[in-house]
Amino acid sequence: MSEKLNNAKNLYIRGIQDGEIEEVLSCYMGESYTQHSTGVGGGKEGFKAFFIDFFKRNPKRDIQIIRAIEDGEFVFLHVLQNLNDGSIKWITMDIFRADNNGRIVEHWDVIDAYPEKIVKEDPILGEFSIKDLEKNDCNKKRVRLFLTEVLQNKESDKYYDYVSEDIIEHSQWLQDKNIDFKTAADKFGIYYDFVFKVIGEGNYVVAYSQVIVEGKAYAIFDLFRLENGKIVEHWDNREIVPSREELTNSGKF
Repeated sequence: MSEKLNNAKNLYIRGIQDGEIEEVLSCYMGESYTQHSTGVGGGKEGFKAFFIDFFKRNPKRDIQIIRAIEDGEFVFLHVLQNLNDGSIKWITMDIFRADNNGRIVEHWDVIDAYPEKIVKEDPILGEFSIKDLEKNDCNKKRVRLFLTEVLQNKESDKYYDYVSEDIIEHSQWLQDKNIDFKTAADKFGIYYDFVFKVIGEGNYVVAYSQVIVEGKAYAIFDLFRLENGKIVEHWDNREIVPSREELTNSGKF
């Protein structure tokens, strides 16, 4: 395990689960820390203040890191937070940026509630196996082209050039509406306003984007699994982009 991955995981396990905030600040974060999480203040002090209150509200915390991928200075974690004996469950998708020493210096996330009822596929739990490392750059390019050509430029005739017809779909929103990505894009006017970041490791690629859905701006994480150049599995999290007046830090992006 790399130092940056170890530090990102410890931020969750030692910090958010075990409550060792001072340990996180001194051992796993760099000299500076830029925060993009909704509702959390900027810097190390903002992180500390938020989670001191979080611990009071959630005395029982169980954190499961379901998936982790690394790409250059970035780490992606796919996390299930089980709080207060299951009375609250959150699915979190996070990207951490590390400095040259592997210390965490910047963080982005999108948080969704874990559903009370599973429609078809669980939105986070399941298998995870990284392979095809030699295809990493190619797979990232395929995902970026899919997002820009099909979901930004509306070239819907190219959809199945990138997506398998028997894709395994974990998106809560798509499962609730019993539609696929292509139908949703056409029906709800989904527009990928900008693709902020794409990272990957082998057969897994993560994209973080601002997406317009029915006139509202969302921050959306898409996690894709690819085989033979096509998307065969998809997870996502979505969160309304706060207005400028609501920001407590530098914003979602």
